[in-house]
Amino acid sequence: MISAYDRVYLPQARETMGAMLDYVVWDCKIDIDRFFELFVTTGFADRFGRGDPKLVAGRSGVELAWDVFEKTGSSTERIQPRYNLNRSKAYWTGWALAHVQWATSVSFRALTKYLPPSRIEGLYSPYHERDERALVEKVVELYIAAKPESNLKLQRMKRGLSQQELAAAAGVPVRTLQQYEQRQKDILKANVSYIVSLAHVIGCEVEDILDYV
Repeated sequence: MISAYDRVYLPQARETMGAMLDYVVWDCKIDIDRFFELFVTTGFADRFGRGDPKLVAGRSGVELAWDVFEKTGSSTERIQPRYNLNRSKAYWTGWALAHVQWATSVSFRALTKYLPPSRIEGLYSPYHERDERALVEKVVELYIAAKPESNLKLQRMKRGLSQQELAAAAGVPVRTLQQYEQRQKDILKANVSYIVSLAHVIGCEVEDILDYV
């Protein structure tokens, strides 16, 4: 897997995300999935997922939540945080989401489309006591099960092309294309010319056909 950004920012990113969700759930009494939808639609999630230092290290979780509220106009009152001494499930969920997104490079938008924060929260026991690698492996397993179609296949079908048509137009062997679509081969290790050609024929960005998990 390819990490989303430099590991030096990861500890602070996990803390910020955890504190943000703890605050909105326990102090603001907002549903965790509903808030995360706002976090995604405002564009903060994309910036956070790219490791923007202003967000992952330059803002506290509470300040980031206030930024989301301000941009969406969903709250006019800045509720003061109580700063729980014990780490809540909501905090762990944010911590886990930040870690998994960093480890896989899957965007928060894509990740939570198939595995909303409440689903990640359901992994609290036993994964809050296990190694981070076990958590990542479990989330990837659930993500693939929830999203059985690869991005390449989804983009091809959206364009209305058969495997044979796409392979011929892109100059890629049909069997190779099938293996990428079925995740029998890692598309991240594919010949660069193949990837560029496939994206060109489909009419999308290269990133749109990649599967980071």
